Amino acid sequence: MIILFLTNYQFEDPWFLILLLLVPVILVKYLRTARKQGSELGLPGIESDQVKRNWKIWLKILQPYFTCIALALMIVALARPQEIEKEEEIKAEGIDIFLTMDLSISMLAKDFEPNRLEASKQVALEFIEKRSFDRIGLSIFSGDAFTQCPLTSDHRVLKEFVQDLNVFMFESTGTAIGMGLSSALNRLKDSQAKSKVVILLTDGKNNAGYINPELAASLAKELGIRVYTIGVGTEGEALGPINIDRNNNIRMGMTRVEIDEKLLREIAATTGGRYFRATNLESLQAVYDNINKMEKTVMEVTVIKHKSDHFRPFLLIGLGIILLFLILDLSLLRSIN
Repeated sequence: MIILFLTNYQFEDPWFLILLLLVPVILVKYLRTARKQGSELGLPGIESDQVKRNWKIWLKILQPYFTCIALALMIVALARPQEIEKEEEIKAEGIDIFLTMDLSISMLAKDFEPNRLEASKQVALEFIEKRSFDRIGLSIFSGDAFTQCPLTSDHRVLKEFVQDLNVFMFESTGTAIGMGLSSALNRLKDSQAKSKVVILLTDGKNNAGYINPELAASLAKELGIRVYTIGVGTEGEALGPINIDRNNNIRMGMTRVEIDEKLLREIAATTGGRYFRATNLESLQAVYDNINKMEKTVMEVTVIKHKSDHFRPFLLIGLGIILLFLILDLSLLRSIN
């Protein structure tokens, strides 16, 4: 038990603990000496029936054991037991990231379960969860574009915005890729972060908006912003919306996937990013995992140690035991000596 107790401490002068080996030696030597003097219990001339009746004799019998305990405690005090408290100070140089998501009506296609949009939201939420030290923003686009959430480190609020995304947030239809990218760039241009990134996800071709995607890509390059582009959708035809009326009633049918991979590759190449194609949920998760690995947050962890001495309790208890028996020897136990 004593050994287990001591393992909670670190010792400033641990070599003093070697002296603990002397404690059992001293005790054994005392007991041998007592036996040579003719006492089975270590007290010459005391009968066993006296021992049973007299508590003072029991104190005298136990005195050498308590003395050894006191000696052991004082040796531990000499070794200076200390409790170490550790604190971690984390300095993180985060990355400013903008998620730019396509909310065109075609994102309701069911080649992903339950559809492209919901699958994209799910994976985006998982990505946000992994980027603890980064500021992340959200811009969305369809026939137009706007910032849904500015750069923030409050990921709880950001995730609520992502969860609420739907294709009915825009009055104008279409796929304004240049507008979506520009919306993100407008928020990142004043960022002081050393690394700035846009993750642009779409399932179509640029067919709306007044900003050319190539122009937006050139601007991103000048601002030092990398753009990772993601094309979402299976090859060939997929079940998806083919018409929507004024009451937002959607008619579903078979429609072809039309992703402008050439444009998305050019945007990525111009800005030093990379283009990915995701044809199912697993490959989309792999895309975000790859981006997560490529864009590492720089972290500096400093471990601060605080030491507090705990030798006083050991010393005081040891001295207290010796003083107690010294007083007893001069008073209550004096007649037994």
